[in-house]
Amino acid sequence: MADSPEIIEAKEKTNDREFYLERVKTMPILIEWANDEIRDDKEVILTAVKIDGGALEFASDRLKDDKEVIITAVSQAGWTCCYASDKLKGDKDVLLTAAKNDGQVLYFASKELRDDKDVVLEAVNNKPIILKYASFRLRDDKDVAICAVTKGKNKVIEYISPRLRSDEEIKAILSE
Repeated sequence: MADSPEIIEAKEKTNDREFYLERVKTMPILIEWANDEIRDDKEVILTAVKIDGGALEFASDRLKDDKEVIITAVSQAGWTCCYASDKLKGDKDVLLTAAKNDGQVLYFASKELRDDKDVVLEAVNNKPIILKYASFRLRDDKDVAICAVTKGKNKVIEYISPRLRSDEEIKAILSE
């Protein structure tokens, strides 16, 4: 399949910062064809990820470790936290923001945040089945279990603790 005219132009202007700053406002993914210097330009990357968080994939490693850039991207598309630095995958603000948009982000969370009740509740509220990535301690937390079964019913029962599977309140929610 032939490249679109926009991609052809982007490939020809890999060093043209002003071209990218303007074009990512309407076609953020063009950043893929920019040179390394432009991919490390915070203004250009912020402009792109405000419109399409997925453009974060092409940002420099330095900007993938910039909290403002990551928060902007995950606010637009929660799943993009997968591109964040390991440090920021362990940042509670980042994961809470991302989980509001996409509970799947718990999969990318640090071990510590998989054991953080606020983060897990936000993620499970958004995507109940993601409970399987929560810590065992939180799979045994009644608040978390109630959130998961209320939203996900029988799809999540195998991920809550055996103790809570026999809890009368949880059984009642499942039988509704």
